[in-house]
Amino acid sequence: QVQLVESGGGLVQAGGSLRLSCAASGRPFSMYAMGWFRRVPGKEREFVAAISWSGRTTYNAESVKGRFTISRDNAKYTAYLQMNSLKPEDTAVYYCAADQQLSTMKGEYHYWGQGTQVTVSS
Repeated sequence: QVQLVESGGGLVQAGGSLRLSCAASGRPFSMYAMGWFRRVPGKEREFVAAISWSGRTTYNAESVKGRFTISRDNAKYTAYLQMNSLKPEDTAVYYCAADQQLSTMKGEYHYWGQGTQVTVSS
């Protein structure tokens, strides 16, 4: 079992930055690939970024390439999502997820956090 808690969300103006954190507890963090997803009310949860257990492999959604960066610190049991050049369309609840296999598909992740709200004003 892995427990995940997101933090770092909030209200920011367009063009600004936020860094989300995902603190994990339970089984060894380095066993798991990590993903970030987001959901806008009325829409499906969508993939944002993912990182392998070692940090050597990362994937990003096209909509965030060049603006968002996923990273992890296995010693701190924490994954991060650095979000720069934020746009109003990035407004969503952001979730982190963990699974032993790296994937961009939400259905492949077994463990999820509760989410953190990010609101970007224009």
